[in-house]
Amino acid sequence: MQLSSPRLRAALLAAASLSLVAAVLPPPKPLGIGDRLFPELGNPGYDVISYDLSLTYKDNRSPLDAVTAIEARALAPLERINLDFTHGTVASAEVNGEPARFESAGEDLVLTPAHPVAAHTPLRITVRHTSDPRGSADGGWVTTEDGLAMANQADAAHRVFPGNDHPADKAYFTFHVTAPEGYTVVANGLPGAVPAARAAGATEWTYRTLHPMATELAQVSIGRSAVLQRTGPHGLPLRDVVPAADRQRLEPWLRKTAGHIEWMEQRVGRYPFENYGVLIARARTGFELETQTLSLFENGLFAGEAEGYPEWYVEAVMVHELAHQWFGDSVTPRTWSDLWLNEGHATWYEALYADGLGKYSLDRRMREAYQRSDQWRAAGGPPAAPKAAAPGQKIGLFRPVVYDGSALILYALREEIGAPAFDRVERRWVAGHKDGTAGTEDFVRLASQEAGRDLTAFLNPWLYGEKTPPMPGHPDWSAPAAKAAPQAAPKPAPHAAPKALPARAAKPAGKTV
Repeated sequence: MQLSSPRLRAALLAAASLSLVAAVLPPPKPLGIGDRLFPELGNPGYDVISYDLSLTYKDNRSPLDAVTAIEARALAPLERINLDFTHGTVASAEVNGEPARFESAGEDLVLTPAHPVAAHTPLRITVRHTSDPRGSADGGWVTTEDGLAMANQADAAHRVFPGNDHPADKAYFTFHVTAPEGYTVVANGLPGAVPAARAAGATEWTYRTLHPMATELAQVSIGRSAVLQRTGPHGLPLRDVVPAADRQRLEPWLRKTAGHIEWMEQRVGRYPFENYGVLIARARTGFELETQTLSLFENGLFAGEAEGYPEWYVEAVMVHELAHQWFGDSVTPRTWSDLWLNEGHATWYEALYADGLGKYSLDRRMREAYQRSDQWRAAGGPPAAPKAAAPGQKIGLFRPVVYDGSALILYALREEIGAPAFDRVERRWVAGHKDGTAGTEDFVRLASQEAGRDLTAFLNPWLYGEKTPPMPGHPDWSAPAAKAAPQAAPKPAPHAAPKALPARAAKPAGKTV
């Protein structure tokens, strides 16, 4: 029988080609880019330029229907393409407009294109799949009382959508999210179009980022929410997303953000993105998270003194997540071992803000951290070479040593080179690496330039030493001998890490990631 349809002939030839290619290639295996802490995270051979995510939400009990379209560039010849993806069902995949074979290997989705992809050529990938919010104890989707939000740090974005899930490969994002009547959808970036009506009363919402973003910083909020618009410094659009029923109660907190931004800009320079706001979710997460342009907070943080959170402390936590927009979001760590650059800086500005309120002095906090530092290093490793999380405890990476233990490095640096040089380091760091990635060696090099001398010998013991070095200018500070102890267990919440209120406060708080 002769085939009369060119389309049918092409489909059969493509299927035959895929079968032949699959027959000669070895079995697929998970790959990674060699991150010391997450060796199978990220994928070699290509650079993602943009993601276009389409999601259709029904309810919290059902997987979302999804299409992920990726624009990338091949860096090497590719017979197979690995994407990080798990916890979803794949229906089909295409590479450069042609059907591709797909298989799972570990937490990778492995595509075999109809034709090998040549190096230095455009790469277009489309995957039709589900995104499952159920059973999300390892991160990704967070179930709230009225919908969903995302918490992808450190390695959970690939529980939501396929991609290159490592902060070294930042990309632009577009979100198209369809939700039933009565729900509001907000995502990173700015609205890309007026919400569009769909069948059965549903609405499609579109958002686009104007700056590249790491996958771990993606945010989509779906809920019965109020979106509050206001204007920040130099006309910056501010938008806050809160449960509609809590709008009036939360308004006094939301009004503080513009002042927080002004405070940060006085210290490190202009806010780096297109807008900012806070997303307050009715969920018990045990953490707050710096998702880009829209920081995630749990509702309980704003419950006030009744829950043991004094006003000054809540404000300091808000500044912590805001500071991450510069340190971690705009300037993203090149590897997960560089996490101290994110959390150390955010903790530094949190502590500096509390100091300015006259509630908890910076010197006191740093001295207390110094006294605990050796114990933190014994439990979690040095700040710039942290121990990997224990099996099944991915959030174990977020330990005290990467928070106050890392802010202590910044305090030591300021004591060593003086406040004016330190301030220049901070401003040059965020300006010089804006929208990019950077690592520990870059920071040491910059600090040395501003100090006018090589600081490697000074900083390396602080960054990599098993013991905490002497604190410049404080010969009376001492650290108790570290006890041999097992790795501290993390809090039972995704990406949580212990952070205690000072002694005068009523109870320990959830971690700020």
